[in-house]
Amino acid sequence: MAEIRIRDAAELLGVSDDTVRRWVATGRLAANSTDRTVTTVDGAELAALARERAGAQPDDGSGVLRSARNRFTGLVTDVIADGVMAQVTMQCGPFEVTSLMSSDAARELALEPGVVATAVVKATTVIVETKREGQ
Repeated sequence: MAEIRIRDAAELLGVSDDTVRRWVATGRLAANSTDRTVTTVDGAELAALARERAGAQPDDGSGVLRSARNRFTGLVTDVIADGVMAQVTMQCGPFEVTSLMSSDAARELALEPGVVATAVVKATTVIVETKREGQ
């Protein structure tokens, strides 16, 4: 059973430490105190809450169904374009997403710093990392 500190739980859910503490106080999330100074929450329970909060993907109004589930909306922070290709970097919450596309596509989408855009990711390879026990 993974135990996650309040501070880390808040960061993972994109909320404040105080919000997680309120959820503990109201019983929405159970706390485990390992001693008088460290309070943790169960990782599986936190994951269930994260899924509940994420809900279904919002309808973007296009009427198009997609197989890609990973959609990150954020701000374009940089566009580097040459004759054929463009590198577009976006800040999506705490995550930086970089896309390589044709320069024509970047121009057609009018991508430039400050534009709000959504990166849709469909990957056949996703690498997952965790910390070793005791670290």
